Amino acid sequence: MKTMTLGLLALLPGIASAGTIAITNAEIHTAGRAGVIAHGTLIIRDRRIDAIGENLPLPQGARVIDAGGKPVTPGLFDAYTGLGIKEIDGVEESDDSAAKKSRYSAALDIADAFNPRSTLIPVNRVEGLTRAASAPDSASGGSLIAGQGAVISLGSLSEWLVKPKAAMYAQLGETGAKLSGGSRAAAWASLREAFGEVRRAGTPRVNPEHPSQLTAEDIEALRPVLSGEEPLVLYLNRASDILAALKFAEDNGIKLVVRGGAEAWLVAKPLAEHQVPVILDPRMDLPQHFESLAARADAAALLQKAGVLVAFALDDDFSSHNARNVRQLAGNAAAQGLDREAALAAITLNPARIYGVDGTLGSLEPGKIADVVLWDGDPLETTSFPRSVFIDGQEVPAISRQTELRDRYMQRLHLGPYAKPGTP
Repeated sequence: MKTMTLGLLALLPGIASAGTIAITNAEIHTAGRAGVIAHGTLIIRDRRIDAIGENLPLPQGARVIDAGGKPVTPGLFDAYTGLGIKEIDGVEESDDSAAKKSRYSAALDIADAFNPRSTLIPVNRVEGLTRAASAPDSASGGSLIAGQGAVISLGSLSEWLVKPKAAMYAQLGETGAKLSGGSRAAAWASLREAFGEVRRAGTPRVNPEHPSQLTAEDIEALRPVLSGEEPLVLYLNRASDILAALKFAEDNGIKLVVRGGAEAWLVAKPLAEHQVPVILDPRMDLPQHFESLAARADAAALLQKAGVLVAFALDDDFSSHNARNVRQLAGNAAAQGLDREAALAAITLNPARIYGVDGTLGSLEPGKIADVVLWDGDPLETTSFPRSVFIDGQEVPAISRQTELRDRYMQRLHLGPYAKPGTP
């Protein structure tokens, strides 16, 4: 019998007690050390997972939910989105994801522009997405260094900021070359110059007439990156660019994360040796650019087999609207040879590990925050849907702008109320 327990837990400040909930008769995919518990019970007490295992006694007075043998997983975690900072692609005023003409680059912090009331948050939340990295759009800005992102919760209007300044984002490869005058060499020289300015901050400039690339605020923002406290997420696809990034990170003591990674499988061994994670979109399996000629559908499986930590995120312009589709990415990767539990980890635990919040998020283990999803079918199938979504131990309503519009027009057409699949 696999059973884990936890003692009484103190309530965190500012959060109302969610009471005690027991999800029974569940196929629990923990994404943690316990693996899959075929006939398990999960107990939530005051926002946290209190116990998980087989044949657990039910706490007196607990709300009991019979899963009916259906899957239970951690809440989904998207490794790269524009949630809360990008609402409508065609409306410039609603898009705070990139600063094209700002004199600041690294100092830009998306948390300053984040809107927890974005209509896109409930749209993604009802499909099981509970946490995300909200990040600047490094491809659309005016600088190689786009700024800082944050880990966010999709379940609160007041306590949405999980981890500020979770990572610094930058763009190299083909787009980086364009931003630097047309050459990758110039892009790397510019990035080295930027970090050189951080090192030399406070000392007289060698050439006082040469304009500084960074503001004082940018320099302060980059210090944690140079000290290895904050990861640098570089958008790269070509294998040679990734190798150059590995050398740059090693030379500068930088904690590197590769995003994009179309050809990362070609250099999987050095990525694993340097313990550099890859944020990948498994759908990108065609040579859409010269830097992705070697893209292939089973890249995630090859990287995971080599020992590379892999997380998934959409690599397109719809990372805000369709962040919920990360489970489709996981399903695609599983169909191309990635172990199914590894595919689930790529959209739950692995993003939490990349951003340093895996101590409290990403898997179903005692003591961790209760982000839990009960599904009506296989979560890696697009035809499945959450029966219940819990964030911070509290069940969130299955309501979004889309469901409200659906219900309004079904009533107008006299079709009656909408019934979720599987309900009478």
